[in-house]
Amino acid sequence: MQTPSITAQDSAAFAASDAQARWYALHTCSRHEKRVHDQLSAKGIESFLPLYSSQRRWKDRKIALDLPLFPGYMFVHVPFAERLRVLQLPGAVKLVSARGQALPLDDSEIEHLRRGLAAGGRAEPHPFLAVGNQVRIIAGPFAGATGILLRKKDDFRVVLSVNLIMRSVAIEVDACDVEPAGRA
Repeated sequence: MQTPSITAQDSAAFAASDAQARWYALHTCSRHEKRVHDQLSAKGIESFLPLYSSQRRWKDRKIALDLPLFPGYMFVHVPFAERLRVLQLPGAVKLVSARGQALPLDDSEIEHLRRGLAAGGRAEPHPFLAVGNQVRIIAGPFAGATGILLRKKDDFRVVLSVNLIMRSVAIEVDACDVEPAGRA
């Protein structure tokens, strides 16, 4: 996995904001996301585990499962100085970092995702894309988010990415609800 580069100026900015709570991507053990989320809630630590519903067929029945949108990852909102409280939990592996320094996420990436999912927006995991036509969603539950436009049959999808953890989700949108990202 490619790691984002970090400059001395970035390190200084991170050190200055140690006391301020920021969003961090937490890598978890495989299939331990829900357990870690419950443990964080029990300790009063704000966390975000985006889930999506998936239909699975087992022998003679179908079952709806709520699965993590970003398998192996979840998000925690803590001051940098309190990261040890998070990392001591069983199932928590590490905060996503570069050169040994945990990197905070862009607040807007998490807030757009939280707001959109809370408003009933549908999302599902999608392979990370680095190239394509960037669009801005101008209406609907994910309004303001920027992503890559895809077409699946007659529907439009926008792939929203969390760059730090190199993961993406695909959301369904109407063609009239997007505009090229270059417009102001």
